Amino acid sequence: MAGPADISAGRAWPMNYLWTHGPRADPATALTWAMIVLSTAVVVIVTLLVVAGVAVRGNRRLTVAEAPVKDEGDGLAWISIGLVLTVIALAGTLVWTLEALAAIDSPARPPALTLEIIGHEWWWEVRYLGAGPGQSFSTANEIHIPVGVPVRVWLKGADVIHSFWIPALTGKTETIPGRTNLTWLQADRPGVYRGQCTEYCGAQHAHMAAFVIAEPAAAFAAWLRSQEATPAVDPEFAAGQAVFQASCAKCHAVRGTSAHGDKGPDLTHLMSRRTLAAGVVPNDVDGLSGWIANPQALKPGALMPATYLSGPQLARLRAYLESLK
Repeated sequence: MAGPADISAGRAWPMNYLWTHGPRADPATALTWAMIVLSTAVVVIVTLLVVAGVAVRGNRRLTVAEAPVKDEGDGLAWISIGLVLTVIALAGTLVWTLEALAAIDSPARPPALTLEIIGHEWWWEVRYLGAGPGQSFSTANEIHIPVGVPVRVWLKGADVIHSFWIPALTGKTETIPGRTNLTWLQADRPGVYRGQCTEYCGAQHAHMAAFVIAEPAAAFAAWLRSQEATPAVDPEFAAGQAVFQASCAKCHAVRGTSAHGDKGPDLTHLMSRRTLAAGVVPNDVDGLSGWIANPQALKPGALMPATYLSGPQLARLRAYLESLK
């Protein structure tokens, strides 16, 4: 459905499922609005009938024993009218629901992009599946897609059940360990669309956000090329890279280096992301420093442990990470 023209990162909070911007979500949103209108109309009609009944008969102060039992002839007519209207409304809603389900079952044309999204406690791993090994890569929590293009999404769970939901673009789909579920999404206009895990998955369930960044074709192609590229090793950051290898490489990967950890997000292009820890803190100097030094203070229960680095070590590591653009 048509909504606000400007969908910026700031306006992506809070999530809004009543204004959608893609063919995977629009049919359900139209049905939702229709049900809201219909339900409101029913409440108004019933309320008016009750008020009218009280106004007409309220002046007759008769007890139950005194009230005469008689057939006034019009009661059955009211029941019949109500029954017919109810059947028509429910039948119309059923047909509309089936049409909406058929419309969102699959995109109108074959998807041009395939993603594999894996729910972890408590972040989203996003794998772009290209034509070959060199064209496939992983990122985290932020999903870049081209505007106006259907995107196929394979969903998996790494540990417990999560639920993937981008309300402005697609409905909820579970990510279940040992099983692969399929959904798709499409954004009809550029913008940042916030999503959220909607299946309670532990202490930091509320801090498991995802962001879809829909971009024009040229901007998406440029982002894709930058992500596929392996960052060059800059001797200026060799000391920071050594700290990373000693403290972070068992859990995190950086392509082009000997860091191949798979317990946490791939950090190859860390600084191209807007947030850290699945939306908990902005990806800036302060956020990065705080997250490295004491992640448990920002996201208690997260699998990332404190690093216990000295001030100089933290500065060198942060400088190296800031070079991963």
